Amino acid sequence: MAFLSDTLARVKPSPTIAVTQKAAELKRAGQDVIGLGAGEPDFDTPENVKDAAIKAIRDGKTKYTAVDGIPELKEAIVAKFARENNLAYTPAEISVGTGGKQVLYNALIATLNPGDEVIIPAPYWVSYPDMVLLGGGTPVMADADASTGFKLQPAELEARITPKTKWLILNSPSNPSGAAYSRDELKGLTDVLMKHPHVWVMTDDMYEHLVYDDFVFHSVAEVEPALKSRTLTVNGVSKAYAMTGWRIGYAGGPVELIKAMAKVQSQSTSNPSSISQWAAVEALNGTQQYIADSNVVFKERRDLVVSMLNQARGIECMTPEGAFYVYPSCAGLIGKTAPSGTIIKDDETFVTELLTSEGVAVVQGSAFGLAPHFRISYATATDALEEACRRIQRFCGNLT
Repeated sequence: MAFLSDTLARVKPSPTIAVTQKAAELKRAGQDVIGLGAGEPDFDTPENVKDAAIKAIRDGKTKYTAVDGIPELKEAIVAKFARENNLAYTPAEISVGTGGKQVLYNALIATLNPGDEVIIPAPYWVSYPDMVLLGGGTPVMADADASTGFKLQPAELEARITPKTKWLILNSPSNPSGAAYSRDELKGLTDVLMKHPHVWVMTDDMYEHLVYDDFVFHSVAEVEPALKSRTLTVNGVSKAYAMTGWRIGYAGGPVELIKAMAKVQSQSTSNPSSISQWAAVEALNGTQQYIADSNVVFKERRDLVVSMLNQARGIECMTPEGAFYVYPSCAGLIGKTAPSGTIIKDDETFVTELLTSEGVAVVQGSAFGLAPHFRISYATATDALEEACRRIQRFCGNLT
């Protein structure tokens, strides 16, 4: 429509949300569909967190709050960063937003000018490039394919940096691949960044606690303290505490940047839900046993899915270090013909035919900037995962 902005024409709706909605529509229509598209734990929010929210309601903590977070939550975040990440922040260096997505968006809107470049390793979370575009910047994709374990390499980072580079966005563990950077791997990247003082770092650590096989999580500013003054360390409660619908994300960063982000938020959403903020205080300050318990189940699911996918004809699936995703390749199936007569020409055709033929909803790798792959979220019931993998095996076996 003519009155819509030119900027809006540059961005796309979220493909992951589209797949989830499509699966829901088919289910409502009576079809047997297993949805593996949503990046959302199937576990319930811990009882202590729910109790804290109920208490906040009963105590009348239902009014407007400070734009970017109540003091109690900022203090809890400061304590979390010190306790778990060896990072020293003050409350003035903390921003709280309506989910991690808003925190990332606020930072980009507050800092990008036309022509500014943002380096994004591919595969990437679908929203990064579009948020950069909405901020007037230019996404610059950096290769991080299966040959590197889906991890950005120092030489590739160096090659992508220009005088126009403003940010590097680094997501570990990664959505969609589950790849997580070790301390040494991060040090290789921070050594490059130290040579380019104009480049800032946005670390999306949302899946920090979802790591397996004795992997030890590290964040950029922890590995290279000299980068802390130009790093925004982003996190949230949605994945670790099964609080996706509560919509609380947060970040630690330099005061000047945090103030700028607060200015953006003050003229958009204002404060996050007061009730959700009090729930997040309890999530961060209370017992952390939920994380350990849920990780046992997630690891079992990861191992099940990786094993079963690697038994499917034409599928290759790496074992990720973290998150609750796998990112298998379907390259071995390109050019084959589905029972419907459709030729599998790319990963988008593959996922469309898989949904139509077997009722399994996954997301095409092209949505994440790296094809031919597809993403499976194993944050769903184990029996459903097992059945979905059997259907994928059957679908692949029936291709000719």
